[in-house]
Amino acid sequence: MNKQEQINQSLAFLKNHGIETGAIGIILGTGLGDLIDFISIEKEIHYTDIPHFPIPTMEFHNGRLIYGSLKGKKVLVFDGRFHAYEGLSYFEITYPVRLMHAIGVQQLIISNAAGAINLSYKKGEVMLIEDHINLQAGSPLAEKGIEELGQRFVDMSSPYSPRLMDKAKHIAKQHGFPLRTGVYAAVTGPQLETKAEYRYLKIIGADAVGMSTVPEVIVANQLQMECIAFSVLTDVCDPDNLAPINIEDIMAAAKKAEQSLIIIVKELLSTQKKIK
Repeated sequence: MNKQEQINQSLAFLKNHGIETGAIGIILGTGLGDLIDFISIEKEIHYTDIPHFPIPTMEFHNGRLIYGSLKGKKVLVFDGRFHAYEGLSYFEITYPVRLMHAIGVQQLIISNAAGAINLSYKKGEVMLIEDHINLQAGSPLAEKGIEELGQRFVDMSSPYSPRLMDKAKHIAKQHGFPLRTGVYAAVTGPQLETKAEYRYLKIIGADAVGMSTVPEVIVANQLQMECIAFSVLTDVCDPDNLAPINIEDIMAAAKKAEQSLIIIVKELLSTQKKIK
């Protein structure tokens, strides 16, 4: 079975469960599930039930698709994402994006948890991703048979929507909280970086580092989906004062930053009849 046939079978399953076109797509990162509390849920489907859908292995990812309404707009939320370090292909990692596009999603909001390379940023803040650096040694467009799903040579001169970024900045200013802007570096992981690697990331222009998002953004651009992405900064990556990882501290910082992110997402949805 080829890739398009897999997508078609997943699509048929969602349609049979009442998932309609025209929703706004959202992908939630590690520890960022509180947005679900504000959604009027119509359907909740576990990833295990969707044909050909990968299964997340991350402890803090729920692995469920949520369909419902938020601020009067239909949303299709993937609560749990996939990473290269889980041993998945890039087709599997980006499967939710391709499935969203197949069902008619045109706008995509992505979130992730990341470490701050820019030492003027603080944990518990949100960074709007204005650009990225792909250090994952792979691409979702470099797989056999990908040409059946869209253009292989995709322009990435403006991967994130300037219009949506302007709206997000305005919302943060209105609500009086800082919204950092910067470059997100995507690494493979799952190990965290060494002191030397943090210094390297700073030299090449990264403001934050994480292990996701970039493959999804590449596919969104291939499919001409309007895209905006945010990092919640869970720790500060200072190579001169590097402490061992503390998962509880990271999750607490994610929850703090998530409150600002929820405000931005809700306001983005409410600004117009549709985001676009």
